[in-house]
Amino acid sequence: MNENDVIADEARQSTLPEDDEISLLDLLQVVADNLRLLVLGPLAAGLVALGITFTLAPTFTATTKFMPPQQQQSGTAAMLAGLGALGGLAGVAGGLKNPADQYVALLKSNSVQDALIDRFKLTGRYETKFHEDARSAISGSVQIASGKDGLIVIDASDKDPLFAAQLANAHVEELGRLLNRLALTEAQQRRVFFEKQLANAKDNLVKAEQALKSSGVNSSALKANPGAAVEALAKLKAGIAAQEIKLASMRGYLAESAPDFRQAQTELAAMRGQMTRAEKEEPATAGANSGDSDYIARFRDFKYHETLFDLFAKQYEMARVDESREGALIQVVDPAQPPERKSKPKKAQIAMLTTLAVGFAMLLFIFIRQALRSAAQTSQSAEKISRLRRSCSRALGRN
Repeated sequence: MNENDVIADEARQSTLPEDDEISLLDLLQVVADNLRLLVLGPLAAGLVALGITFTLAPTFTATTKFMPPQQQQSGTAAMLAGLGALGGLAGVAGGLKNPADQYVALLKSNSVQDALIDRFKLTGRYETKFHEDARSAISGSVQIASGKDGLIVIDASDKDPLFAAQLANAHVEELGRLLNRLALTEAQQRRVFFEKQLANAKDNLVKAEQALKSSGVNSSALKANPGAAVEALAKLKAGIAAQEIKLASMRGYLAESAPDFRQAQTELAAMRGQMTRAEKEEPATAGANSGDSDYIARFRDFKYHETLFDLFAKQYEMARVDESREGALIQVVDPAQPPERKSKPKKAQIAMLTTLAVGFAMLLFIFIRQALRSAAQTSQSAEKISRLRRSCSRALGRN
């Protein structure tokens, strides 16, 4: 490389910072030339947005907080453990996972929203024709969330502060009515379960009693002393039935390889074996004649259903006691009051955001306009801009 090439290279390098400095100065010059527009334009837009906010109807937000029903430890665990196979039935209705989230979902359910629509005639208030549209309007004006403190917060917004408070409180009231139809807590689930089992056991007991009465009683049957002969067998049969119900329920929340499930199966097999041995050891008097045998068989069925009925009745009463101990399902911490201050529109925030948005848009517009002007000064760029304009005109159907 000769000396002339070195001098030329140094000259090119010395011009680079100057070119950068000129480019930055050009940008600052563009801003200075349009400074009045960049200042007055956003300010004017912000003032217009502020003026528009005064024409908007204010919105008021009422807030209510309540504590959802709490899961309580059942006080009948020791008694259940002493009832053999029925003791495991209390675990069928296990505790709820994330109860607060479940109550939030219930508050947003169609059952609660439809009750609110009919109660306040919201189809007319929101000027909707269908319940589905009214539900969407409720979802837009009511915010429901659960906090880390375990409380559920309901924020209801409306142009009428009194109605906003009524709507928030009505959500809690309708939730309470819905919970009366559902079984969510552990005690409620046990009560519903044993209530159904008790009803079935009662029907079967009535049928067995009627069958026993229709068999008749004679002297030889009385001498056989069926109460002593079959009462233990009937209780054993009732225990087997209860164990089978327990296994059926355990399949819903345990795998068959689980230790508890295997233990329950072993207990059932042992009880069935004991039942088989007891049947073989029945007194010979049970088969003395067909009439006595028929009476004793019906008496055994009667004692079986009577034992089942007694077991389920005890469980049902304990579940009712536990349910009553839970007290009020919903405890309102802060009932909604008509708000004194509006929540919307936030005039200062709207005006500030409008000013910043318009200012940024105008700055971008000025830079783009200056870039197009600079590009139009060269013939090559001017030709490209001309072709771009012709293409846009053809796309818009203009000649």
